Formats: sequence, C-alpha cells, structure tokens
Amino acid sequence: MPRRSDWTGNDSSGYRDRGARRMTGPAVVPAYPSRVDLHTHSCRSDGILEPAALVAAAAAAGVKILGLTDHDTLAGARELCAAGADALPLQLVPGVEINSVATGIADLWEGELHILGLGVDPDDEAFEAALGRQREGRARRHSMILARLRELGMPVDAESEHLPSEPGSSLGRPQIARLLVRAGHMPSVDAAMRELLARGRPAYVARQGLGPDEAIAAIRAAGGLPTLAHFADAPVRRSLITALIDAGLGGLEVHYRRFDRAAVADMAALAAELRLVPTGGSDFHGDGETYAQAHATIFVPDADAVALFAALGDGPLTSPETSTASRTAL
Repeated sequence: MPRRSDWTGNDSSGYRDRGARRMTGPAVVPAYPSRVDLHTHSCRSDGILEPAALVAAAAAAGVKILGLTDHDTLAGARELCAAGADALPLQLVPGVEINSVATGIADLWEGELHILGLGVDPDDEAFEAALGRQREGRARRHSMILARLRELGMPVDAESEHLPSEPGSSLGRPQIARLLVRAGHMPSVDAAMRELLARGRPAYVARQGLGPDEAIAAIRAAGGLPTLAHFADAPVRRSLITALIDAGLGGLEVHYRRFDRAAVADMAALAAELRLVPTGGSDFHGDGETYAQAHATIFVPDADAVALFAALGDGPLTSPETSTASRTAL
C-alpha cells in the first residue's frame, strides 16, 4: 500500500511543511475518479498553466466542478467568465487563496494561515481593492527577495523580465524558484524553496498583509465561503479553529492531496463536529507534473461540492447552467 510520504511528486507545493503532523500513513484510495477539485492555481498567480489550459486539463481528467483559487487575484476567473469567452466545459467556482499573516499565533508553518475564499463575487469592488493591496505587498516582497538573491550571488534579474505581466496577476515564491532553476542556481523548484526561500533560509523575506480575521471578513463580505486550507494540525489546535469560526470561518479543507488516510479521517470528524463545510483539492501548480498526474493522486468526494453549493446558496458559480439541479448533478 503506498504511503502518503511517497506521493510528494515534484510540484512546487511539495516542499511545504503543513505543520507538526507527518503524512506517513497509507494514502487515500479513491472510491471513484474525482469529479471535484476546489483548490488549483494558474499562471495568474504561481501556477504554470494559463487559466483556460487549466480548465481544459481538468475537464479532460473528468473534473466537473473546479475551484480556481489563485493567490490574491481573481484575474483568471474573470478572464474565463468574460463576455465573449468560450463556454466552459465544467462548472467554475471563482476563488482565491490568501496567505494570511498570523501574527501572535505560535507554531505555525511560516507564521501563516492559508484561507481559501470559495465562491466569492469576482465583481465585488471592495474585495478587489483588498486583493490589490495584497498584490502590491507581494510585489514589494518579490523585489526584496530578488535583492537578497543578488547579495547571495544568485541573481535572477534577467530571467525575471520574462515573468507574466497580465493585469491583476500575483507574484509568489514558486515563480522565483523557477527563475533560480532557469538561471542554473538550483537543481529544482523544490530545492530552491527548501534551501533558499522557505522561512529561516537565506533568501526568505517575511510576508506583509491581511491577518486571518481580516481575510475571513473580506471573503464573507464578497459572498464567499472562508475555508482553512491544508492545515493538518487542526484536530490538535481546536482553540485556534474555534477562534477562526468565531471570526467567520465556514469551511475546512479535509480532502487535501497530501493528507494520508488517517489525517483525512481526523479532519472529516472535526469538520462534522464543528459544522464546517468539508472541501478538498489538488493545490495544483504544475511543477514537474501534469494536471492528469495530480488528479490521479486526489480524492475529493462529490459531497464536498454539494455541501459547498448549499453553503453558498445563490453565490457566484459559473457554468453554462447554474441551477440548483445542475449544481448537484455530478
């Protein structure tokens, strides 16, 4: 039986230590190929695929419900749903991932809590203004990391000139890691993240931006469901989770591709007990793997999408048909 630690792949998200819990148990065995993926990234943030290419790849893998959750930007979702855009082959859930700065909360990976905003309104002006400020912070951090790399004798300024510059795009460390590989300074994206860009490493620069409560409030105001992403320590950090619920947290990422079977069971039990909507996803970025390869390692039950739709009510969902019937016809 494969164990979850054997399934790390070469994705840029593979370097991430999600907390104290180690995923060494048996991997989840899918009951059927996943038709739901509520956590993905395009090149409008730190993924490698264009939004349309990501949608096409997910649809080809059998996904019916896709959450596009780029960091601090809805540019990809707006692009896919713009007037005159091609009809989508699946149902899109517009979303974001906000790396909230959890100042004062001890023992967190990189001092952050990642909050997904699922089903947010892409046209909400106040939310877009908040995301714009987040992106400005990312751009400043990006420049500071490039300066740090120059000091370390690993410049990537020439390579950085070719980064995508579409309006509303969001910069992240995986993009810098790819530049380090392209420049020949590091052998892989994973190595660059672990050895240079992670917290406590030579090129790390602390993030600035929204705190968890602020991120949750902004997502709620934009009509979305705030969901705590890939936090495997949730079952042993109940006081933290209940504090987030008091702030408006409504969901918990239960079916994450890097969780082993025991972690999924514990997360599911906690979500049920605390009445949090269970969600799940691949956290696909695309380094070292295709979407089809990532999809083969995930299992997100249809019930996650049904529960999300129920929580959102008539919130923003985009597809050729968005009736209640179509939302449950997976």
